[in-house]
Amino acid sequence: MKAFRSAILRFADDGSALYEEDGLLVIGPDAHGRQVVRAVGPYRELAANYPGVAVEHLPGRIIAPGFVDLHIHFPQTDVIGSPSEGLLPWLEDYTFPHESRFVDAAHAEEAATFFLDELLRHGVTTALAFGTSHPSSVDALMGEAQRRGLRLVAGKVLQDRHCPDGVRDQTEQSLIDTEALIGRWHGQGRLGYAITPRFAPSCTDAQLRGAGELAAKYPDVWIQSHVAENLEEVEWARKLFPSARSYLAVYEGFGLMRARAVYAHCIHLDEEDRALMHATGAAAAVCPTSNLFLGSGFFDYAAARRAGFHYGLGSDVGGGTSFSPFHTMLAAYYVGREGRTKAGVSLSPQNLWWQHTAGAAQAMGLQGVIGNLQPGCEADFVVLDPAVTPLLARKTKQAASLDELLFSLIVLGDDRVIERVHIAG
Repeated sequence: MKAFRSAILRFADDGSALYEEDGLLVIGPDAHGRQVVRAVGPYRELAANYPGVAVEHLPGRIIAPGFVDLHIHFPQTDVIGSPSEGLLPWLEDYTFPHESRFVDAAHAEEAATFFLDELLRHGVTTALAFGTSHPSSVDALMGEAQRRGLRLVAGKVLQDRHCPDGVRDQTEQSLIDTEALIGRWHGQGRLGYAITPRFAPSCTDAQLRGAGELAAKYPDVWIQSHVAENLEEVEWARKLFPSARSYLAVYEGFGLMRARAVYAHCIHLDEEDRALMHATGAAAAVCPTSNLFLGSGFFDYAAARRAGFHYGLGSDVGGGTSFSPFHTMLAAYYVGREGRTKAGVSLSPQNLWWQHTAGAAQAMGLQGVIGNLQPGCEADFVVLDPAVTPLLARKTKQAASLDELLFSLIVLGDDRVIERVHIAG
């Protein structure tokens, strides 16, 4: 075992933050050999319980759970910051040309190394990631994550229509490839697989039906896709699936709504859709920097709370404009204030941080495993320096409450705040 003495941030079951100004975090192996949190709490109460355990003292620092990115596109790293009139032109002009390059395994491997370096540089220790339609993209990402001991969930994109040559699937082969990837990567170390239709308009009925059959055959894998991001996209889905009650109901009809199903955006939903999210256990990945950048709309936090379905934050790189959880949390604050109606909500700093850690873990069905520093959680954590820039040092020194401290970091923080990242201890 080993221990760290520092200020410590973690979360209670109700999502409220627990903060020790002088805390002790003790990590060590569990019965399965995983490095987990063995104890956490005030230093004065715990230190005597662990004689002989080496303690690293980190004065002036904050230990916090590693961030969880609930929605990100691994092959779109080089697409970030590309100008466009909206979602659908952006896909045609930037996304599909860049994704076509991932047929080359060497390119995929180089991109995977850079992508994971960038995640870790920003303090992201778990991601739910899209690959491309090429199995080689998933192999490259999973292989590199496995070498680093990361907890990562990813999947090969399914798209057998309405996309160009070079990224378009052959329907039957795409399902064969998906099942082979499940067998190769799901449950290997800390890796998981996600069945990944890009979005319903990019998939034929046959491909969506096959995806649903695989989801039923492998109930512990994840499902990820997009829904109701953009009004033009919603109308397109309505025309392609005229018998479905709504865009979200398309996925329900093919057996793709259940626990461990995460749908990005969920902006243009109605109350029946939100009730369906709650009833099936599906979760929303809220992607505010992407939604603001592409002009897609605002996630309705008030309506989501009323419906009671799970949600968490994702960067949505490359439509999203930053890998930084601080930038994403700040954008979520803006989105919550705006809302879809005048009844916007003011998201608290504690809630914003929860959405990118324990809340995102809950949305993935991994509460108590990642995204927190409660006993039994895997020991993925970051060491934050709240005085890394002169302005941040000045502001955090004046913080009179935890909310003021966390909000200062959200508004003024970036990758420089992340001093160290610990993976599995």
